[in-house]
Amino acid sequence: MDVELRHARLVVAIATARSISKAAARLDLPQPALSSQLRRIERELGGEIFTRSHLGVVPTPLGERLLPMFVDLARSGDALLAEASTATMDTLLVGNVEWTPPALREAITASLPTVDIQTETVDPADAMEALREGRLNLALVPKVLTEPVNKTGQVPLSTAVVVNEPVWLALPVDHPISGPDPVDPTQVGSLDWVRYARGHWFQGVEEEAFADLVGDTPTSAHRVGGHHEAMSWVRDAGMAALTTPTGATKDVQLVPVAHAHTCELLLVWRSEAISRTVLEKLLESVRRYYCVYANSIPHYWSWMAAHPEQFREVEQYLPRGPRSSVAQ
Repeated sequence: MDVELRHARLVVAIATARSISKAAARLDLPQPALSSQLRRIERELGGEIFTRSHLGVVPTPLGERLLPMFVDLARSGDALLAEASTATMDTLLVGNVEWTPPALREAITASLPTVDIQTETVDPADAMEALREGRLNLALVPKVLTEPVNKTGQVPLSTAVVVNEPVWLALPVDHPISGPDPVDPTQVGSLDWVRYARGHWFQGVEEEAFADLVGDTPTSAHRVGGHHEAMSWVRDAGMAALTTPTGATKDVQLVPVAHAHTCELLLVWRSEAISRTVLEKLLESVRRYYCVYANSIPHYWSWMAAHPEQFREVEQYLPRGPRSSVAQ
């Protein structure tokens, strides 16, 4: 028996799980079948890779020497397969929970000109399952939707941070406190709030932010099912709402909040399904576009430029010196 890529994945899964039963569940294999395959690999290599006990498994001295090689083999093989599959990829299915401006799709298309890019707005509860089932290749989602990213027995997903967004205040454009300076609790006590519906992904983020901003969760005149509905209440009814910049619209004023909470915007994909080259192009295009988008929001772009330490992922695209626009 020659040692193959699937054997390397098997050994790495056991080493990572520190348990044959847990590794079997993760690989979706019966435990006896996994044990049998491991014994065949060990016979081929001339010694045991793991010592078994009721507490799990630990590498033997031989295993300690071979595990780094198995890890390298698994990574190299998966990278090769990913490169091969994406090199011939005809269509890339991209999901987004709420934020897919047409220009974002154009930016992704420009980074991968030979691939047909198809985007769709997905239900938050469905985003992760759609990735695992192959209905999407990747998705842009807030971090709160990916906890936990992987469970035993599930297809593993990988993530990369696009940007760490602040949670700010959305107000009507002519509101007395709508300006470039951060608001504090003394300024927001009399505001009338529109809040997010129970079960909406942003509701937990909102409650944590309220706890610091006003010391409690305020009552609301209405609960909304999404950011754009919230912005319409801000614009048309003179209400206030908390939002991330990707949830704001250009007809409201986005106002900084002192000691703002943050929410990571993540790119999530099915592990080993997309090559590193494609992922690097995608991340660069999405991060660059985010900065183009930020430059269209009054006060936000100047805030990012003045506080680059808060935006490490996109820091290279922030202006230096007197510039006020994203370098093209």
